[in-house]
Amino acid sequence: MERRAVLVSIVVCLSAGRLSAVQARDTARVVTGDSSRLARDTLKAAQDSLPSDLSDITPGKGVSVARTDIGTLSISGYGLARYLNQLPASQTYVDHLGRLHEVDPRQDIQWHRVMVHFMGWMYMPKLRYVMTVWTVNSTEQIRIVGSLTYAFSNAFNLSAGINGIPGTRSLNGSHPFWLANDRFMADEYFRPGFTSGAWITGTLARGRFNYAAMLGNNISQLGVAANELTRNLAFGTSVWWQPTTGEFGPRGGWGDYEWHRKVAVRVGTSYTRSREDRASQLSQPGPDNTQIRISDGLLLFQQDALAIGSIVRQANYYMSAADLGLKYRGMFFQFELYNRWLNSFEVVGNDVPLTSMYDHGYYAAGSFYPIKQKLELYGGTSQIFGEFNPSWEAVFGINWFPADTRYFRLNTNIIRVHRSPVGSVFGFYLAGLHGWSLSISPSLFF
Repeated sequence: MERRAVLVSIVVCLSAGRLSAVQARDTARVVTGDSSRLARDTLKAAQDSLPSDLSDITPGKGVSVARTDIGTLSISGYGLARYLNQLPASQTYVDHLGRLHEVDPRQDIQWHRVMVHFMGWMYMPKLRYVMTVWTVNSTEQIRIVGSLTYAFSNAFNLSAGINGIPGTRSLNGSHPFWLANDRFMADEYFRPGFTSGAWITGTLARGRFNYAAMLGNNISQLGVAANELTRNLAFGTSVWWQPTTGEFGPRGGWGDYEWHRKVAVRVGTSYTRSREDRASQLSQPGPDNTQIRISDGLLLFQQDALAIGSIVRQANYYMSAADLGLKYRGMFFQFELYNRWLNSFEVVGNDVPLTSMYDHGYYAAGSFYPIKQKLELYGGTSQIFGEFNPSWEAVFGINWFPADTRYFRLNTNIIRVHRSPVGSVFGFYLAGLHGWSLSISPSLFF
């Protein structure tokens, strides 16, 4: 009975993230006799359910489909349905060159985002794979992405594939455990995106120190063909310290659903640099590289963005971020500060009046549970102090967890937006939006 109790405690601790795989293996060594094989099998199953690294496209625990001598297969999924209403229904804004632009607010219901992960190990337990079908129906995009990871140890994992460059805290594996189902406006404006590359991750000092670093093709390759890429590579890195508890909840997510009885603290910093290219033929009016926006909502690489009759063909992108997070008895607070520099413009056509641009901003958010692990209330704000346009937002929201798990929830999110520089059909914002954005979204993750 004592041996079985040890096994149960190992699995429970692994599932809760309280023990690393190495610590659990050491603990399992105390189990001897007839239970040793059971200990190994139980430990192996628990290890297979854990993420092998800290990448942004990280599955859930999933459902086990196959387990053989040469490998395993599990399936994990995420689905989000969303009602979105942006108000007022008719809007315009004026850019820094005095041109009038129409804003096209939306009201629609979408089976918005779906991710299906096929994952496990193959041939060697340390050789992990993730293959993901990823669709955002609002943009009619379907991508097949994934990665291979060799998990040398908790302290060092080496991966190759498609991943988010770890330039902000939300790009280090916390999705979908955010307060709402998308990022704050400042995070969306400053962050890098997803690209092909190689990266390393690791956890040191019993979870208290973590790192991630990636070398990729650019800051956002999705939608950019390989023959449009340059020889320049992007680099991003992030480090974070968890001094009090050595953890910050599952996936380091937002909110304190786990109800920490000791204050959990996370302090981190991130940095990204890249020589970015327009990634399209000059005869085309629109660029394929659409990740970088300037503060009045225009794309940096679109025609006439900085001056009439000019196109920015290449530019340097530098971005730094620093963040602080706290959790205690259902209460959560997070702050992140951003700085971004764009310079060394290569221009075709007329000269542009700027040789560089510097934008900075932040978001601050907090939440608490009036009903423990059932009802969460949150609020936040973000501001962007841009070269051409200051922007801000105020966010209010509710999460309801009806199934005694944070993996299924109903989210209601209300945003008051002042002149958003961010524009996309997958997020909450449109370029130039000045008004309200309301969404109601059930989501499921397993």
